[in-house]
Amino acid sequence: MGKYFAETFSGDGKSTMKNITLSVDDEVIKKVRKIAIDKDTTLTQMVRDYLHSVAEREVSVKRKALQELERTFEQYSGSLGPMNWTRDDLYER
Repeated sequence: MGKYFAETFSGDGKSTMKNITLSVDDEVIKKVRKIAIDKDTTLTQMVRDYLHSVAEREVSVKRKALQELERTFEQYSGSLGPMNWTRDDLYER
């Protein structure tokens, strides 16, 4: 296993970079470096891009779930009419 050092975005959209250490099999590193060369990029940039896409997907999933919940509330929320009753009226026996 080789250790690979990469820099990633902090996740808040700012240009602040944090260093992380990954343990990755040497053969995997060699293969991905060759892929990176073919794509005219670096292994570090590929790791950055991957982590960024994972974070964005998570935000997208949460945003979609919230929108669906809001649509459901709008669809099933109805007017109960004027509130001309009191709590005591509801529990009157």
